[in-house]
This record gives sequence, structure tokens and C-alpha cells, in this order.
Amino acid sequence: MTSLSTRERQKRDRKAHIFTTAMQLYQENGFGATTVSAIAEAARVSRGTVFNYYSYKELILIEHLAGELGQVEARTKAKACPPLASLYALFEELADYFQVNAELVLPLCYELLNPHPERSRQAFTSLPLARICRDYLGKAQAEGQVRRDFSHDRLARTVANTFFLTALQWAAYRRDRPIKDELKKALQLTLEGVVSQKNV
Repeated sequence: MTSLSTRERQKRDRKAHIFTTAMQLYQENGFGATTVSAIAEAARVSRGTVFNYYSYKELILIEHLAGELGQVEARTKAKACPPLASLYALFEELADYFQVNAELVLPLCYELLNPHPERSRQAFTSLPLARICRDYLGKAQAEGQVRRDFSHDRLARTVANTFFLTALQWAAYRRDRPIKDELKKALQLTLEGVVSQKNV
């Protein structure tokens, strides 16, 4: 394996320092109140340096959630549950994370709905939730547990969209309800449908 050059190592460490500093400021002061200038000052770098690594501050949140999703995926896989049970376990773990980090949910979800299509696309593709869901749904399709008339890619996007929209609604105006319950019900409706079986 090729070792990093000194310059590459410095760049990696500088980015990690900016990331850690920004997340600390988001937690302490709130995302909205934290400017790029404040991040630069706290990290003791220039604003230009911050922009070199993160062209807008929402990217730091996206990177943070992507890292958390990777950890949740690893823990879910370690449980070795059936695919649909793994999806429920995934949503449950993410609910715990969002409950603790409630103030970050709105800016994260708003970035997924950003009217600038490139930013919205980058946010969605940078987060591995759809890919994780696709893996589980692909296995569930192979086992005959979910419908096969749609690709598991489309099913995964639908499940991922269900997660983010439910989290957005919870953060915006449903915090009186446990997010774990909201996400579980949303996933159940997505997987089982809303049409009465007698009408199918």
C-alpha cells in the first residue's frame, strides 16, 4: 500500500481539523448561527482554506451523517438479521442518532431538498442510506419477501426518501412524538402498503 506523502497527510489532517472544529461549533452554537468565518477563526485557518475543503458548510453535515451511516451499517450487519429485520434495525439506530442530534436534522434534510439540483443530488448520493437499503432489499427480493415488479434500486430510493421526509417532519413539528415510533411506522407503511388487503 502506498503511503501518503507529507503534503497529502497535511491536507488530510487539515480537513479533519476543520471538520471537527465545525461540528463542535454546530453543537455549541447551532448550525444556523455558525458561519464559515467562525469556523475558519476557530480552526485558525483562512475562509478560503475552509472553502477549499467544503464549498458550503452543509457539506460538513453531510460528511458527518455519511460517517454515522457507515458505523450504523457495520453494527446492523454484525447482528446478522434477515434483510427486512435489518432495515428495521437500521431505522431504529438512526432514530437514536437523530434524537440526540435533533438540531442538525432540519439543515441536513433541507440540503436534500435544496432547489439547486446539483447540491440536492450531491447530498443524496453522498449519503449511503439508499445504497444500504438497496443491499437489504435486493436480498429480500431474492428471498421472495418483497415485490419483484420494481427494481430494488427504485424500492431503495423510496425507502430512503421515506426516512428523510419522516425525519424532516419530525424535526419541524412533531418532536412531541418519539422519532423512533415515527420512523418505524413510516417504514412499516412503506414496506406493507396502505391499501387494505381485501381491496387488493
